[in-house]
Amino acid sequence: MTDYQVELQMRSDDLNKLQDELRSNIVARQQLESQQKENKMVQKEFGCLADDATIYKLIGPALVKQDKAEATLAVDQRLEFIQKEVYAHAPYHAFQEPMCPWQIHSPT
Repeated sequence: MTDYQVELQMRSDDLNKLQDELRSNIVARQQLESQQKENKMVQKEFGCLADDATIYKLIGPALVKQDKAEATLAVDQRLEFIQKEVYAHAPYHAFQEPMCPWQIHSPT
């Protein structure tokens, strides 16, 4: 193989790795956004409840009674955590200089 073919193969491999990483980040972000929507719905429902409402939390196979303040705090903390994770899975181009991994430089 010529030097250019070797360089092209290396760049192609790099591109494939980046595409795989992007795919896994997209899947992770979609899961996080789904969890975020669910938790926002729960947060909205909690806003409609009276302060003395009975709330149950599912822990394994059992429902455990929980007070509204504790449940609301848990959902708020979960939403904060999810938001941080969404930021961590943001696309590279949002935080880095644009790159052209397919641009081939002549070997030195």
